[in-house]
Amino acid sequence: MISPIDILHGKILIVDDQEANVLLLEQMLRGAHYTSIASTMDPSQVCELHLINHYDLILLDLQMPGMDGFQVMENLNEIEKGGYLPVLVITAQPAHKLRALQAGAKDFVSKPFDLAEVLLRVHNMLEVRLLHQEMKRLYDRVSAEQKVSQRLLVNVLPSSLAARLGGHPEIEVGAFTELVTASYAEVTVLFADILAFTEFAEGASAEVLLGVLDELSTRLHDPAGEPRLDTTRTIGNAYLASIGLSDPVAEHSIQTSRKALNLVEAVDRFNERSRYKLKLRIGLDTGAEVSSVVHKRTVTYDL
Repeated sequence: MISPIDILHGKILIVDDQEANVLLLEQMLRGAHYTSIASTMDPSQVCELHLINHYDLILLDLQMPGMDGFQVMENLNEIEKGGYLPVLVITAQPAHKLRALQAGAKDFVSKPFDLAEVLLRVHNMLEVRLLHQEMKRLYDRVSAEQKVSQRLLVNVLPSSLAARLGGHPEIEVGAFTELVTASYAEVTVLFADILAFTEFAEGASAEVLLGVLDELSTRLHDPAGEPRLDTTRTIGNAYLASIGLSDPVAEHSIQTSRKALNLVEAVDRFNERSRYKLKLRIGLDTGAEVSSVVHKRTVTYDL
């Protein structure tokens, strides 16, 4: 969330060739307790200054000698990598407002200045700009987490299933070579996922994080005397596994339910001795299943 303090700390650049206008705007903004205000009367410096300081708002006069505000916006559009041009134009010409918005400006203030209007538009512009940046950071973080999850993707092909695959002919599909298995009449698939895992991971130490994941992973291993559980995919904090895939097992749904209860017990035990209160989402499904190797080299296989 964007707080009022964040808005008052937003970085502002005033661009106007008239010193009196610059001084007036600075006085208005400082009187409203904005803390980071810079200015220039040379429009050719705007892009360089923005590259260095990454302003949250640029108050830009449109009519200036040498380089007008439209040319400045054209140059800013080429360097603003965030895709959001933080420009509030200053104009005394009503006819320029539409053209300025089409050029990328997000809002405008009119000359002569009205104090209440200037402060309201500056506040709104900064709030939108900071929200835009926050959303971009969130998107980048989610994208990074997805890449990590992809790297953590482990496809384990059970040895008994691999042996059966060896006897099947290869099928050419486009540029890929596939192997297709026989279907399985009935298996039970278990899906387990830790809820709000990202929030937990951000606040937990590496030791705690690995500890709980290792505990859950251990519960998916095959204790002596229990049927084989084929862990087909592990994606970050989520587990997809099945009983009865590679080796036929009687009462596979009961055995899978026991595995699910083991996972719940592991999370409950962790919560008892930790300040974190994790929740586990579990899904079970029983039915026919078809497995195949999608790509021979990477041994990716689907259920």
